[in-house]
Amino acid sequence: MLKTLTPNLMVEDVRTTVDWYSSVLGFTSDAEVPGEGEAVQFAIVHRDNVRLMFQSRKSLTSDLPLLQGKPIGSSQTFYIEVDAIEDLRRQVEGKLEIIKDLHDTFYGTREFYFTDCNGYILSFSQELASSAQQ
Repeated sequence: MLKTLTPNLMVEDVRTTVDWYSSVLGFTSDAEVPGEGEAVQFAIVHRDNVRLMFQSRKSLTSDLPLLQGKPIGSSQTFYIEVDAIEDLRRQVEGKLEIIKDLHDTFYGTREFYFTDCNGYILSFSQELASSAQQ
């Protein structure tokens, strides 16, 4: 069962982006993950039922090298929370192009990335049981 869709947008400066969404659109920061030095490499913001993720160019292109050299405006991925990810992965076997197979993330999910018929990148993701119990 599909549950939500959360865009993960590549940005040059996560901190500046979070500040803009907060001050201009009234979003609230839910989480921030520091990178090297003081820079933030990943952040999640929300307002009401809308949730957005921002990931630095360096961090996102490390996860998905396919995005190397892509302009910011066309580099988003779509992140869809699901139940029973292993079952879903078996269901799509051979039906779409997997670009990063099942893996556990630093933010507590198991996910895989694939492209749709237009080349958009999507991710099916499920929270890991150990993260849900914390």
